[in-house]
Amino acid sequence: MAFHWTAIPRFIPQLLAGAQLTLLITLAAMALGIAIGAAMAAGRVSRFRVLRLLAGLYVEFIRNTPALLQIFILFFGMPSLGLRMSAVTAGSIALGLNASAYLAEIFRAGLNGVPAGSREAAIALSFSRLHMLAYVTTPLAMRAAWPAFCNLVISILLASSLLSAISVYELTGITNDISTKTFLTFEVYSIAALFYVALNIAVSLLLALTGRLLFPPQSR
Repeated sequence: MAFHWTAIPRFIPQLLAGAQLTLLITLAAMALGIAIGAAMAAGRVSRFRVLRLLAGLYVEFIRNTPALLQIFILFFGMPSLGLRMSAVTAGSIALGLNASAYLAEIFRAGLNGVPAGSREAAIALSFSRLHMLAYVTTPLAMRAAWPAFCNLVISILLASSLLSAISVYELTGITNDISTKTFLTFEVYSIAALFYVALNIAVSLLLALTGRLLFPPQSR
């Protein structure tokens, strides 16, 4: 069996465009996920039982259904209710909702991990509830949650490949299209795999740098 690697360079611009869309979808999904996840985390730790129950039901429903099914519900199911979205929009929202359930638990764990002594010190210094949240609870919670947050970003980036099932031309969608038209299956999927590796390494390095800037090492 002969491989035709020399044909691959002419498809690099298309793969780069797909990789760019993959990053944009990941960014949009994480932005939505952070907003909803923070709200759900607040609900999960609320002193109001109804809020805890509603947030818990949301988190459990999202976490116990496949991401692909969530994508199909938004893209194929919502038009039945009169709400039509583009494939990119529906897919980004679906991934954002999926990320929000996991972020809710990540943020909740971070909040629960804040030492009681830190809160007591803030109260002793006459911090208001808002100031304590802004200057004590949130920074300490985010420091604890950052590694899990970074792992989720990578998971959502990889999960964006599921959008190829609704004809979104992100990296996997572009790869499928090129493979179908050229039959260079092994070659083009191998290059796409390298693209994913490069994207993951680049995003991981960026997140690591951001973590160092936001959460400098604590002196002992």
